[in-house]
Amino acid sequence: MRLVRLSDTPEAIAARALETPWLYRVMRRVIYVLIHLLFRIEITGAEHLHQPGGPLLIVTNHLHWLDPPIVFAIVPMRATVFAADKWGRRPIIGDLFRVIGNAIFVRRGEVDRQALKKALAVLKAGGVLGIAPEGTRSRTGKLQRGRGGAAYLAARTGALILPIGITGQEKALRTLLLRFRRPTIRVAVGEPFTLPGTPNQAKGELLNAYTDQIMRRLAELLPPEYRGVYG
Repeated sequence: MRLVRLSDTPEAIAARALETPWLYRVMRRVIYVLIHLLFRIEITGAEHLHQPGGPLLIVTNHLHWLDPPIVFAIVPMRATVFAADKWGRRPIIGDLFRVIGNAIFVRRGEVDRQALKKALAVLKAGGVLGIAPEGTRSRTGKLQRGRGGAAYLAARTGALILPIGITGQEKALRTLLLRFRRPTIRVAVGEPFTLPGTPNQAKGELLNAYTDQIMRRLAELLPPEYRGVYG
């Protein structure tokens, strides 16, 4: 069974990135209410969330599956997100990912050039893209070494980078279910910034330096015990 039929081509994803269909607005409202009903969301730097437009690259740490819904609930712009390709193959779940997150499905364990092409199309169209620069969820609760995808996309497009650090989410459900308490999740939104240089420089050692810059900006938003290799 399919909820909707949406194309996964770069052109279609880029076009949807600039749209806010009614089903997206309804689902965003539902998720917003649920997140704020179940958790105390404390936001610092909320003034940075209101950006005039894209291209905008939202970078976050990734500790729990709650991270995307939290970002979805607090960011006023529609953001395109990455998701594992296994979800895209599931009829109803895949459709929800496409409607809510305008998802770009990524093949894990390899450089997915088609996914990069779609992400570049979103940013070049002036859209908003969300990415966890670590590339995968941290199992230690601390920042892992960043991968080059976020830096590559930002350098190629000149996108503004908005760092968001989230803490407390990794314990939130346990507190909610076992202690019957409404847990606190803290969200720190950093000042937006851009990378220097030109698109042709997005490779090699310079790309590594850009990645390090993004990760250190992200680490600054986290308590010391969450900073991992960037502490």
